[in-house]
Amino acid sequence: VQLQASGGGLVQAGGSLRLSCAASGRTFSRYGMGWFRQAPGKEREFVAATNWSGRDTQYADSVKGRFTISRDIAKNTAYLQMNRLKPEDTALYYCAAATVAFAVVASKEYSYWGPGTLVTVSS
Repeated sequence: VQLQASGGGLVQAGGSLRLSCAASGRTFSRYGMGWFRQAPGKEREFVAATNWSGRDTQYADSVKGRFTISRDIAKNTAYLQMNRLKPEDTALYYCAAATVAFAVVASKEYSYWGPGTLVTVSS
């Protein structure tokens, strides 16, 4: 089972990036998916989550209104559209697959993790 995140890169403040998380080895169509991030010197934090259908989502307060999580069940892929990026969004972004169908915030609810993709936002 593998989760592979992609789409990270260097962007100026105010810009946009779209992260993708492709799952292989099994289908996650019945499970929630989430995005977390870890900035240098900080602990990993929750960013966004979606339930199995994509209709229920959760966001960290720091990204509400700027980030959008979505998923394509047929492609076994989740996405994180990030708009109006800020320097404080700079971090290694991880996608994860949950053990439940809901959109969950706690990292303990996630069993599968990808290796992360780096997002750097310059001021």
